[in-house]
Amino acid sequence: MKKKLMTCLYLCLSVIHVFAQTKEHGRTGEFNILDFGATRDTMMVHTKAINEAIESCYRQGGGRVVIPPGKFKTGTIFLKDNVELHLDNGACLYASEDYADFPIQPRAAYRSLKDAGGWSALIYAVGARNIAVTGKGVIDGRGKGRKGRVGGVPGDADGRPRNILFISCKGVRISGISMRNSALWNQHYLDCEDVIVEHIHVFNHCNGNNDGIDIDGCRRFILSDSVIDSDDDGIVLKSTGLAPCEDVVINNCIVSSFANAIKCGTESTGGYKNIVISNCIVKPSCNKGDRIIKSTPSGITAISLEVVDGGIMDGVSIDNIVIEGTECPLYVRLANRGRKYIDEAPVPPIGKMRNIQIGNVTAYDTGNFCSSITGIPGGEIENIYLSNVRFLNKGGLVAGNCRTANDMQGKRHDTAGNVFRDQYWSSHREVKEDEKGYPQPTVWGNLPSYGLFIRNVRSIAVDNATFQSEKPDPRIPVIAVNVGNLSLDRIQVNDISSAGVLLDNVRTADVDRRLRKSGK
Repeated sequence: MKKKLMTCLYLCLSVIHVFAQTKEHGRTGEFNILDFGATRDTMMVHTKAINEAIESCYRQGGGRVVIPPGKFKTGTIFLKDNVELHLDNGACLYASEDYADFPIQPRAAYRSLKDAGGWSALIYAVGARNIAVTGKGVIDGRGKGRKGRVGGVPGDADGRPRNILFISCKGVRISGISMRNSALWNQHYLDCEDVIVEHIHVFNHCNGNNDGIDIDGCRRFILSDSVIDSDDDGIVLKSTGLAPCEDVVINNCIVSSFANAIKCGTESTGGYKNIVISNCIVKPSCNKGDRIIKSTPSGITAISLEVVDGGIMDGVSIDNIVIEGTECPLYVRLANRGRKYIDEAPVPPIGKMRNIQIGNVTAYDTGNFCSSITGIPGGEIENIYLSNVRFLNKGGLVAGNCRTANDMQGKRHDTAGNVFRDQYWSSHREVKEDEKGYPQPTVWGNLPSYGLFIRNVRSIAVDNATFQSEKPDPRIPVIAVNVGNLSLDRIQVNDISSAGVLLDNVRTADVDRRLRKSGK
């Protein structure tokens, strides 16, 4: 009888415990930060309460940490295994103005070019498994006016906090949230695997290096159904360490940037493999306030593919893209900047770019920089194919208003401030290789062609393409220099009665008969 009574008492206590746990956390596995000391007092810093909720959730095997409606000031939040940080509709996590609330985190085991000054972030995780940030709430980095706090390092490694930074994490989901006003890159996923980022809204226009999203040396990464509007680059794939960007899908996104909208680069140490970008729109930014990057009003490039610090780009498919504005619709660049990812690493060799397919791209109201596909002597791009592309630039340049080499002396050419928009290079021979320079079309400005500039390419085919201008343009439509195998089929240009393509040292050329050819 006594044994039965003890058993009954134990069961009753268990039920009471479960009920109490449910009452405390809303439901089993859910942890509301208000239960850990957070309040809706906007003068209070809630870092401790949020991290205690995460720690409790983690120790009980995982679950959901809830940020309820309201504004909550915080420093660094450390996300842990099997924890979902959920921001309810009406919730706002915003960064404390005190750098003491964002202690510099030490370098992780995985080394990166960007770890020179340590790491700092609003939401931070290293080596975590099965983590998520979800909901309809807002993450606000309050980054306007934030200065770097680590000297002697590049500007994007100077200790300003990102909104999200995950390093070497597996099983990551970011869904539904809005992010804005980061002090640096908005969200940075470094050496992560099995990541899904979906249905997010990003508006990042308050400080230097304000990228929208940086996918850095990640494998099996899906970004979809999102809107990103950033001052600096929008959607960026890069490899700042030894890990490649591999098996990455970007789909159904709307991207705006005052710099480069969709970009692979500039860092390319680990390379890129199996990259698919589809069903995206690139359009001018909605930002009407202060601009940090004083570049072109509608951005520098729409699509940039770059390998300049070693590494191999192999297997890229870009399909069904609409581009409104930007100075340059397409920029493909293989060069030899040769930057080491850490000081003790060897200088990387010239990288490789091959097996790239770009199709069904419409670009209109673009500037006059001209799309380009360029390698360097000893570093030729291989097997690139363009099909069903329509590039319509503004035109309106005046014949004979050309640049000279002296225009570039003593001026920075990696920004858009000195690009001589009303002038153009009269000959491809004046367009320097610049293999050590910053990879961006602002290096050259207006090329001597208005449709496509091809140089140092082993094999390229362009099929069913239109290169035309809204206003008269004195430049030649297509220039091909130092090309192994060239195919131009079904090409439409402004005026087929004048020279349509200039060929210089093209070993094998199969050119649309309607195009008039000229040499050198």
